[in-house]
Amino acid sequence: MKIIIAGAGEVGFHLAKLLSFESQDITLIDTSRDSLANAESHLDIRVVRGDATSISVLRDSRVDDTDLVIAVTSSETTNITVCVLAKQLGAKRTIARISNTEFIEKKDEVGFTKFGIDELISPESLAANEIELLLNQSAFNDTYEFEDGALTMIGLSLARTTAFVGKTVKEVARLFPQLEYVPIAIQRYGTQYTLIPRGDTQFKEGDQVYFITTDRGVEEIYKLTGKVRQEVKNVMILGGSKIGYKTATDLCKNSFNVKLIENNREKAFEIADDIPSCLVINGDGRNVDLLNEESIQDMDAFISVTGNSETNIMSCLVAKSKGVRKAIALVENMDYFQLSHSIGIDTLINKKLLAANNIFRYVRKGEVVAMTKLNNMNAEILEFVVTPTSEVSGKVIKNIDFPRSAVIGGVIRDGEGIIALGDFKIEPGDRIVVCCLPQSIKKVEKLFV
Repeated sequence: MKIIIAGAGEVGFHLAKLLSFESQDITLIDTSRDSLANAESHLDIRVVRGDATSISVLRDSRVDDTDLVIAVTSSETTNITVCVLAKQLGAKRTIARISNTEFIEKKDEVGFTKFGIDELISPESLAANEIELLLNQSAFNDTYEFEDGALTMIGLSLARTTAFVGKTVKEVARLFPQLEYVPIAIQRYGTQYTLIPRGDTQFKEGDQVYFITTDRGVEEIYKLTGKVRQEVKNVMILGGSKIGYKTATDLCKNSFNVKLIENNREKAFEIADDIPSCLVINGDGRNVDLLNEESIQDMDAFISVTGNSETNIMSCLVAKSKGVRKAIALVENMDYFQLSHSIGIDTLINKKLLAANNIFRYVRKGEVVAMTKLNNMNAEILEFVVTPTSEVSGKVIKNIDFPRSAVIGGVIRDGEGIIALGDFKIEPGDRIVVCCLPQSIKKVEKLFV
């Protein structure tokens, strides 16, 4: 697949890195000589120095023969212009990064596709949505919804008291036959090794386990793991960034009690005017005395989304030490993901990873409608739509030649989530959620083309 990425900033570089690992034909365009030199020395890609809104630069990048143009510069105006031009010059598909979330909310009304933009993504909006979902499933450290919650992926760390620690997947299925869940990935404690569980795979204390489950199954997993569904009502947000602002706006609309701390006086007053139901405090959130004054110990959740990863991590650790149950930190450094559970923070989120996940589904073959990468794990979850010509169409699951390093997590049929076992017959129109390791992705894609 031939892909042009406009913008060699954090999101653009990360995308180019992920896509180049998959042997895609990548061209990266940027005006910064240093950014391109860094990308060229680390990645197997072609770089073009110039303004991506220049028709001659796009033509030099062979835009007329391009499958996908992704515009992720820091300027939303530039990104929209790049996509419009690229489409007119022959690009098959375009994606623009935007910061104004109103565009996404009204994209059908405005009709962006009419003038050449196939998809809009906002890393800030994706991060705010992820935070809200994590607060709704407060006992888990990772979560993702398919088709508005018809199926849900949840990730959690197994405590010693969990009912199925020491038992195999088969034994758990026998002991709890009514369970509506499928374990799709496990990372052993203290390792970087991801495995796709089979019947004889044993659950161990400290495992980070991911499940696909239905609404009813979520409640059952709460009971079995000893996790408690704690209502999150009082939330403190550190940082009035775009993510902080969007999160505060969304949470206030959903009747959360929100306190937001912002160091910049002017910005603090602007946020207070824009979100009257949010209590905005002008001060330095790193100041522990200020956090105590604002009753941090009474908060159900603490979200740190300043522009500094280290500040976010340290302030979340302070919040946890004060008894806050849920702490979420925004980080830019991907290496920090490996530290999150060992240092005691519930969840780290990363804009680059969220944006890359959102874009990645356009690179996958087959009718992929959703995709996510598991945090700090070498696995992807893909949602495919079964067409009449798909190899799996009309087949019973146990008769499909499915790679051992992949597993079907569930099926969505007519809007309803189903935990599908070996005797389930797949029909055209079904949406199949699959978890797979990198080595099996190509084989899985072929089954759904």
